[in-house]
Amino acid sequence: MVKLRLKQRGKKQRVTYRIIAIDTKSRREGEAVEEVGFYNPRKEQTELDPLATIALPKEGAQSTKTVRDILKRAKVLEQVGINLQLKIKF
Repeated sequence: MVKLRLKQRGKKQRVTYRIIAIDTKSRREGEAVEEVGFYNPRKEQTELDPLATIALPKEGAQSTKTVRDILKRAKVLEQVGINLQLKIKF
C-alpha cells in the first residue's frame, strides 16, 4: 500500500519536508515512489504538484494525518472534489 508521507530534509532548526508517496513498509527516509511537493514549516510555504496530488488518492494512496492537514490548508483537493476523511476507530 502506498502512503503520502513527509520526508525530513535539512539541518536541525532549519528543517523542511518533502511530501512523497512511499510504500508503507519502507522507513521514513527510504526510497520514494514519487515526490509530490514540499513543505517549509518555518515560512508556512507549501508547493505541490497538482497532477500527482490528485492522481495518487484516486489510485488508493492514503495520507498521514499531517500530510492530510497540509493538503487541506493548500486547498488543492477541495478544488478537484476529493474528500479525505479521517477514519477513526474506537
